[in-house]
Amino acid sequence: MQDFLQALGQHAFLQTALLAGLLASLGCGVIGTFVVVKRIAFMAGGIAHSVLGGMGAALYFGFDPLLGALAAAVLSALLIGLVRLAWNAQEDTLIGALWAIGMAIGILFIAKTPGYTTDLMSFLFGNILLVPRRELWFMAGLDLVLLVTVMLFYRQLLAVTFDEEFARLRGVPVAFFYLLLLCLVAVTVVLLIQVVGLILVIALLTLPAAIAGHYVHSLGGMMLIATLLGGVFTSAGLALSYGPDLPAGPTMILLAGSVYVVSAVLSRFLARRRARRRRLLTATGG
Repeated sequence: MQDFLQALGQHAFLQTALLAGLLASLGCGVIGTFVVVKRIAFMAGGIAHSVLGGMGAALYFGFDPLLGALAAAVLSALLIGLVRLAWNAQEDTLIGALWAIGMAIGILFIAKTPGYTTDLMSFLFGNILLVPRRELWFMAGLDLVLLVTVMLFYRQLLAVTFDEEFARLRGVPVAFFYLLLLCLVAVTVVLLIQVVGLILVIALLTLPAAIAGHYVHSLGGMMLIATLLGGVFTSAGLALSYGPDLPAGPTMILLAGSVYVVSAVLSRFLARRRARRRRLLTATGG
C-alpha cells in the first residue's frame, strides 16, 4: 500500500486511473440502485454486451469507440424497453439475441479494422491504467447527465421502480420513464467500460447497491452508500493490484464480490438475531 501511495504521487496515469474509478463509482452507485431494486440486472447485462458492436463499428469508421458504445447502448436500451412494454414474454429472448449479436458484430468490425492496434481485451475486461486524461471529461459529463436527470425526475423514477401500476394510476407516463431509466443504465454501462470492461460491468453496477440494500431500505440511502462503496472498491482494488501487478478490473470485482458474500452472511445473521430477540421479548411480555 505504501508503494502505491508513493507511486500515486509520482505517476499521472495512476492519478487518472483513480479519478476514473471515482467518477465511475458515482454513476454506478446512483443507477445501480435502480437496477438492483427494479431487478433488471439481466437487462443491464444485455445492454452492456451489445455495446461491443457500436465500439467495433466506431473503430472501423474512425470514430471514438466510446461514442459508438454510447450510441449502441442507448439503442439497445430503447429496443429492449420497447419490446418489454409491448411483448413481455419475448423479453428474455431478445436480450439474449442482442447480447450475442452485439458481441459478434463488434468482433467482426474489430477484425476488419485497417491498422487496428487497440487491445480487444481492454474492452472486454477493462484497463483502468490506460484511461486517457481526456476521457475523464467525457466520464464527468456522463455523470452530470445522470445526476441532473435523476434529480429532475426522482419521484417519477421512484414510482416506476417500485410499482408501475400505481404510478400509472397516478398519471405518471410509465412507458416514457421506464425507457428513460434504461437509457440511464446504458449511460452508466459506458461509464464503467474502461474501468472494468464489458464482461465485469454488471458486477460493479450491482454489487455496491446490493450490499447497501442489506442495511438501508430507502432509495436515497442506498444510492449514497453504494456510491461510497463503489469508490472504496475501485480505489482499494487499484491499490491492491499495483504491487503484485494484477489486472485492476478483476481485482476490484473480486474485492466487491468478497465483501458482498461477507455482508450477505452478516446481514442474515443479524436479521435472525433480531427476530430471536423479538420472540424473547414477546414471550416475556417485554
